[in-house]
Amino acid sequence: MGLWHVPAIMGEWLLGVSINGLVRGLLGLGGLLLVWFAWPVMKSAWQAQQADAATTALRLNYKISLDEVLSAIDRLDRAVESDPIAIRYFQRSELLAGAALSPFFAPTAQQRTEWLKRAEDDLRAGLGDDPARGIQWLRLSSVRLALEGPSQRSVAPLLMSIDTAPMLLPLWPVRLRLILDNWQALTREQRERVALYVARTWQLSSSYDSFADAIRTPVDELLIRYFVRNEAGAQDELTRLLTERRKRKS
Repeated sequence: MGLWHVPAIMGEWLLGVSINGLVRGLLGLGGLLLVWFAWPVMKSAWQAQQADAATTALRLNYKISLDEVLSAIDRLDRAVESDPIAIRYFQRSELLAGAALSPFFAPTAQQRTEWLKRAEDDLRAGLGDDPARGIQWLRLSSVRLALEGPSQRSVAPLLMSIDTAPMLLPLWPVRLRLILDNWQALTREQRERVALYVARTWQLSSSYDSFADAIRTPVDELLIRYFVRNEAGAQDELTRLLTERRKRKS
């Protein structure tokens, strides 16, 4: 190798070192940027996790203090602020609605209304980004019923819940209760639609306890008997289930 080749070789070596250093630097910068952009998501998830215990307690009707509820709401406020995505809005809406509607937790009337309105806002925000959520539409119907009583504003998300998750049987007891509670607000067309849906659910059910459990008044009983009027053995089965429940209470 002649001496005149040495500068060229040195130049290639230096170029390789420079490119290697540049690549390493870019990779390091990319890692920093990844951490920078991922941090709000990670922080949001951590804050939301801190509220899980309170949400679960309300979901299962366990005893919980006002301080625990307020702390959990604060955690989810921070989670939504860090990462305002649909799932965070849904998580906060469940906590707020659960605190407002739980039979084992008694906020003031003003606090209850405030929580319900915030839950409604969260559900509207979340469903705007992720509308195929039967559970969340059902929660929105429940929240609006609690705020305003029977109305088309409660009926609309109830029907959306049926459209997006028609045969999700775990939702059935709540859905049937909302159908009964909103019956007076339904149009004739909507009544025919939900009547067909109730009958179809009866056909697909292996147990009919949820139908009997939904009956609280004589009007409820008349409606459910009407819904399943064409189903073989339905009237006798309802009579049997209701008789059992009355015996337990006596």
